[in-house]
Amino acid sequence: MAELATIARPYAEALFKACADTGADLSSTVAWVEELAAIAADPQLRQLADSPKVTNEQVLEVITGVARSALPDAARNFLRVIIENGRLDALPEVALQFRGLVNRRNGSSDAIVYSAFPVDDAALAGIGEALEKRFGRKLNLSVEIDESLIGGVRVVVGDEVLDTSVKARLEQMKAALTA
Repeated sequence: MAELATIARPYAEALFKACADTGADLSSTVAWVEELAAIAADPQLRQLADSPKVTNEQVLEVITGVARSALPDAARNFLRVIIENGRLDALPEVALQFRGLVNRRNGSSDAIVYSAFPVDDAALAGIGEALEKRFGRKLNLSVEIDESLIGGVRVVVGDEVLDTSVKARLEQMKAALTA
């Protein structure tokens, strides 16, 4: 994976610089880059792109045709460069690094809240406020359901983990009793 990260970094940085130079909306750019990355991650599309019988323009048309919304010219041009340079496999990593650059500029981080049950908006807002105080920065929260937690939440912010789940507490008790 380190190789993909090395390949993806110049593309992410160039896209970020181009957005800064043109004054493009970073949140909409993140949206279309992540959408293109999700499409590029599809194994069938990768197989099509690797076929010598398919031209770069055909791959571009397939990807833009699959996209949910009309892509801006900047997106089409960026995608064209990625395809022409044979870097379609690095596009998911480019999206990840681009999002990291945007977060760094905004002084925020992505946070995943794992919960055993669905979390309503009011509860998520309360969790968000407490987590922002705990981690000392603005967080972009997303929720994923993990029924194995039994109850409580597990929060992952970068390489930091805050685990207040019932599962974690049971494991702590088990370790204490068997020690």
